[in-house]
Amino acid sequence: MTGMTMQKMHLVMGGRVSDPQGFDYLDLDKLDLVGVYPDYNSAEEAWRGNAQRTVDDAEMKYVIVHLHRLLEPDLQED
Repeated sequence: MTGMTMQKMHLVMGGRVSDPQGFDYLDLDKLDLVGVYPDYNSAEEAWRGNAQRTVDDAEMKYVIVHLHRLLEPDLQED
């Protein structure tokens, strides 16, 4: 894939974790899949809104997952 760039995709998701320092989600059936975004800035905006909405609940954790890095781990980013 020399010279080709991959579309960047970012998943925003959250849920209840056993430890706020980690990523052990307690009930995968209840994950809040916020959405998939084409750039980091829009994903961060969605993440920030959800994280701030649940700021008083230490067991709720929202994250941004770089899907494009999972799909093409060897691809160098610009």
